[in-house]
Parts: sequence; C-alpha cells; structure tokens
Amino acid sequence: MKLDKTSIDKLAAHLEGCELKAQDTLKITDEYPEMDWDDAYAIQDEIRRRKIARGTRIVGLKAGLTSFAKMKQMGVSTPVFGFVTDYGSVPDGGEIAIDKLIHPKVEPEIVFVMKQALKGPGCHIGAVLAATDFIMPGIEIIDSRYRDFKFDLKSVIADNTSSARFVVGGKIKLADAVDMRTLGVVMEKNGEIVALGAGAAVLGHPATAIALLANHLGARGEEIPAGAMILSGGITEAIAVKRGDNISLRMQDMGSVGCRFV
Repeated sequence: MKLDKTSIDKLAAHLEGCELKAQDTLKITDEYPEMDWDDAYAIQDEIRRRKIARGTRIVGLKAGLTSFAKMKQMGVSTPVFGFVTDYGSVPDGGEIAIDKLIHPKVEPEIVFVMKQALKGPGCHIGAVLAATDFIMPGIEIIDSRYRDFKFDLKSVIADNTSSARFVVGGKIKLADAVDMRTLGVVMEKNGEIVALGAGAAVLGHPATAIALLANHLGARGEEIPAGAMILSGGITEAIAVKRGDNISLRMQDMGSVGCRFV
C-alpha cells in the first residue's frame, strides 16, 4: 500500500459524500497518482465500514466491467468488485429519484443467489454452479461519482465500482436448468430496444465472474457467504437514462423486470 490511513479515510469520506450528495468529482488518482490496487480496495472497505456504522445493511456483492462490451466502453481489461446496499434496492416496477443520482446508466445482469459459501483460491465455474441456489434477472443502475464518467480502474474500485441502485424480479431458475451462456436479454427504454445481448458476453459465462469474485475475496481472507446475492456484471453496454425514462429488461424464459426514473 502507498497511502496512509489518514489519506484512505479522507478519500473514503470524500467519495461517499459525493455519492450521498449526488455531486461529481475528478478521479482521485489525479491527486494521488501513487495509490495502488490495495489502496483502492482499502478506500472501498472504509466506505463500507462507514455505511455499516450508520446502520446501512450490505445486501449483496457485485462484479463490474465483466463484459467485453463494458471493458471496451470503459477502456479497461480487468473486472472489479464491490458491494450493494439496502437503500440501493428498488422493487420491480419501482421509481428511482433522478435528483439523488449524478448521471445514471442502466445495464442488464444475471443475478446469482448462493446456497453455499464460496472461497478462493482455485474457485472455478463448476464450484460456482454447485453452490448457486438460483439465478434471476436484474437491472443495475450505475452512477460513477467521477465527472463525465472519466476514471481509471483504481479510482472506480475506490468508488465502490459505481454502485448506486438495483432492481431484481422476473422468474427464478435453478443454475442447472438454463444455459447461461446463450441466455438472451433485451433492454428497452420507453418501449424501444436499446440493447441486446446474451450471458456469454460476461467473460464467456457469468459464473466466471462469481469465481473471480470468490478468488479475489479468498486472497483477502474473506468469502462469499451462503445466501449472498451477487450481480454478475453488465451483459451489454450501459445505457444512459434521464427523468421520465421507463426501463424494461426481458430475459429469455425468465420474464421481465423494470423501473422508472422520476
């Protein structure tokens, strides 16, 4: 690590403040170019600690930048990992207040719910599928705190991988009841198709993202707990939204899920 605890605490307070106040900022590596990967996750950990101390519940985990489309869009090549909160949960068909966000975008995701704990190193797709209780459709609403969505990988990790809101719903499926690689998704905005994709866009198989998350946590002495909900990463590019937009995600043989921005 390159940063001291005072700097980590300062950056965590700054980034979380930007989230809660819906204010943007320049990427933090502009001021701290020496920060490393451990520093980035340490800042994210401090944001999580601050939230828990105020009574926020951490209700799930997430993988980000896992699809080839997202990697190309953001100019990166390595997945990142973060967490999602209770206040970020939006009911299927629910409303999302646009003035509490900076520049939100939506992306379709396959959401995993685990029946067994998973811990790396050495976690692989087979272990993930064996430990999965079920999957379901989900929409993640990302909202980078960085001005104009301009960031580098360390900055976005520190910013809890742009986590903001999420919606889950539709029909659940057992992991062995569907080929997630060929699972098709259609994202609509105001009744018009804006994104099409299939599960294989996420690292060849969405379970790969879960395995990488387990290995990442294992290297830190942590694990994916039983019962965890995990957003496996955007299948398509992220779609910008504004007030008045209605978003609907249809997933092959798994129904639909949606939300509205007000």
